Order: sequence, then structure tokens, then C-alpha cells
Amino acid sequence: MSLLRLSLVATVLAVSVALALTNPTTDQYLGFVQAELSKAMDRMDQSIPEREGTVVRNIFRRHSQELLNSMVRPHTMRQNWGVLSRFETTVLGTRVVVIGIGNQFIPVEGMDEAILILGRRVF
Repeated sequence: MSLLRLSLVATVLAVSVALALTNPTTDQYLGFVQAELSKAMDRMDQSIPEREGTVVRNIFRRHSQELLNSMVRPHTMRQNWGVLSRFETTVLGTRVVVIGIGNQFIPVEGMDEAILILGRRVF
């Protein structure tokens, strides 16, 4: 085996091990979902009076963990592929698909729709 091939194999192996060690867990995914919902609450419709918006945001922040544990966690399926994970959540009738790799999350499908539906239900 040539030195170039050996270097390539060693590099691929090192990257694979690093990705496997940083493969996100379901708890990390729930943290990501919570952060995304928090951002959505901060950007919520400006036509709502500020006082009402503040009340809704405060209620969400206090009860977000309960919301995640009751609505998101039971409806989330994780497919662990070693170096990355695929998270699929069906919430409020919307399918959300997110890829987790290297402790990062990449929304693939449905994240915006789920946030819009949640916003409509809140208001």
C-alpha cells in the first residue's frame, strides 16, 4: 500500500472516529428543538401587543421542558448511523426531519411549518 493511500485511510478513519464521538444524542436534539422554539417565540408576530407577547414568552420559557417531554420526546424517532443521526419527529400533525452530525443539527424538512403551526395554536 502506498504512503498516499495509507494517509487517506488514516484520515478517513480519524474523521469517522471523531464524528462517531460527536454523534448527537436525543437529549441534545431536544435542546436544539428548545432553542429553535425559543428563537421563534422571540420573532413572533409583532402585531400582538408587547405585554401579551411577553407573557406568552415567559410561560413558554417556564414550561418548555414540559412541552418537550410531553409533545416532542414521545414522538421522536432517532436513527443512529454511527457517524450521524437522523431525528424524525411528528408534532402537531407535521413531520420534522433533522440530521445531527458533529454536535450540529441540520433541519431537512418541516421545521418552519411546525413553528408556524405552534405559533397559530399559541395565538
